[in-house]
Amino acid sequence: MYKETKLRSIVKTISWRVLATLTTVSLVYIFIGDTKIAFAVGGIEVFLKMLIYFIHERVWDKLKFGKHEIQPFVIWITGLARSGKSEIGEKLTKKLKEIGLKAEHLDGHSVRDLFPQTGFSREEVNLHIERVGYLAGKLESQGVFVVASFLSPYKESREFVKKNCKNYVEVYISTPAEVCEEMDTKGIYKKAKAGEIKNFPGVNVEYEKPGNPDITIDTSKISTNEAADKIFNNIKKYI
Repeated sequence: MYKETKLRSIVKTISWRVLATLTTVSLVYIFIGDTKIAFAVGGIEVFLKMLIYFIHERVWDKLKFGKHEIQPFVIWITGLARSGKSEIGEKLTKKLKEIGLKAEHLDGHSVRDLFPQTGFSREEVNLHIERVGYLAGKLESQGVFVVASFLSPYKESREFVKKNCKNYVEVYISTPAEVCEEMDTKGIYKKAKAGEIKNFPGVNVEYEKPGNPDITIDTSKISTNEAADKIFNNIKKYI
């Protein structure tokens, strides 16, 4: 299996144009028998075709017929810690990029480094999510698909993000807490239960489940690959 390089495509285009012009020159020479006129006609043909092609492309650029404008989305993935949100987000972002779309993955762990002073009280978490939501909305307005993987346990901050974005898709990872704890290799659930971690959603503070999510996924029933495929297939219908 071969893939044609850009250089090969350029060389092919130039060689075709040269061959076509030489054909015109040859035909004119055969019928008229004058070399100067033959080359003059060939030169005029090249210039006129370039001009016509330029005008043709500019006209079609202005026409809306047959054009489909791709509207970016903010795909907000919420759910308990260790439910698979980040892994799903990474795989979904990769799928979007593979079909030629601009996509960015905002993750709860990496983005928190941008706001190192943010705490974990309800007010502080909501403020953090609102900041991320504002960033997601700005990226969306610039034509970027945003995949955001955040625990985002409180309804009011998720509602803020939804209102701040034009095309918002809420994905709820509904994996039960006991399953998330089984997948917890860092022992954060045990620390939360022991009181070492405060304000931990699903243990010592409530995780407020989305009331009407666009997509619901339980990673105890399907893999993160299947989850990413499910979200991608839902989004692809509108691209």
